[in-house]
This record gives sequence, C-alpha cells and structure tokens, in this order.
Amino acid sequence: MTLLYLLRHGEIEWPEPDGFIGQTDAPLSAQGRRQARAWNHDLRLIEFSGLWSSDLKRAAETAAIVFAGRSEGVRRCRELRELHLGEWDGLPRSCVRERHPDLWQARGQDLAGFRPPGGESFSDLQERVVRCVQQIAAAATGPVCLVTHAGVLRVLMCHGLQMPLSNLFRIRLDYGSLSMAAYEPNRFEVCALNLKPPIFGGSA
Repeated sequence: MTLLYLLRHGEIEWPEPDGFIGQTDAPLSAQGRRQARAWNHDLRLIEFSGLWSSDLKRAAETAAIVFAGRSEGVRRCRELRELHLGEWDGLPRSCVRERHPDLWQARGQDLAGFRPPGGESFSDLQERVVRCVQQIAAAATGPVCLVTHAGVLRVLMCHGLQMPLSNLFRIRLDYGSLSMAAYEPNRFEVCALNLKPPIFGGSA
C-alpha cells in the first residue's frame, strides 16, 4: 500500500475570480507562496520515495517552495495537469453561459462526459490521472507526494471511492490544502481531506 500526500497548489494571481482556469499558466499569489512555505515546515522531515508535480507554473512553483533544498528531486509530469478546457480556458463562467447557453446546458446534463470546444471531459481527465497515479504508486517504495490541481485530485478520489463524477464538486479542496490517501490496486482509503496549511488554522 502506498501513502499518497495529495497537495493542491497555492492560491493564484488571477483577476477573474469566477473564471475557468484549466491549463492557463497562472502564477502563485503572495498568499499562495505563504501557503507553500507553511507546508515546507511540516513536510520537511518526511522521507518521500517520490516527489511529483504538474508541470504548470502554479503547481511547479508550489512544489519548489514546499521541497526547497530537495526540489531537484521533484519530477514534473504533464499527466498531472489540470483539466484542458479548450476554448473556455480563462473565460468568466458568466461569459460562457451568455454566449453558449446550449453548451452550458449540455455541460450541466453530463458533467462527466461533456467536452468544451477543443478541450477534454472529466472522464478524459480521470483516465489520464488514474493511469499516471497507478504507475507512480507501483514504482513507489514509500510515501509519495503529488503537487497538482483540484480537478486532478477530485477525479482521483471519485475513482478511488467509486463515486460518480457527477458528484465531484461535492469534494471541497481549497488552495494550498493537503489530502492523504492510502492506495493499492484494489483498495483506496481517504485518510485526510482538505487540510489547511498549518499557519492557516488546521483542517477545513
């Protein structure tokens, strides 16, 4: 069984709070860097057998701060990127609703299978993420930390808990939060969910 430390990247610098942010490469905010530094303190004594990060800037920067002093051991992985939102990436949700009401309705009717123009569905995301995590866990000899995105972590948990993807937004994952799961091919146990960085007041 492999213990997975599942860290969502810190808060980002983004002018549109209601925008779709998939693979748009937004940087961390000052708050996001503080969140990462807090985990640096708490995770510094854990001997991880593997350190992995999405290759998007917000996750890679979070990983570099959390694992300062051993960041050369962090492997960047495209398969841990956030959902690819195609033409919707970076747009405000209100804009998409107004311009494409039919597509917006179709998304609501099939959250798992809907693909925005030029993008991927949550089912597509789950397929690539689960395959990637299975490979990482199979090669691990101890605990592993993955620094990635909320969508990635939600679809992974839905798979492990045999939960329909239509319910994925029932899993709350704040910026800079840590979740933990025990993983083996036929068993998945959530050990902790949405823990806030230590200086930010414990679990959510």
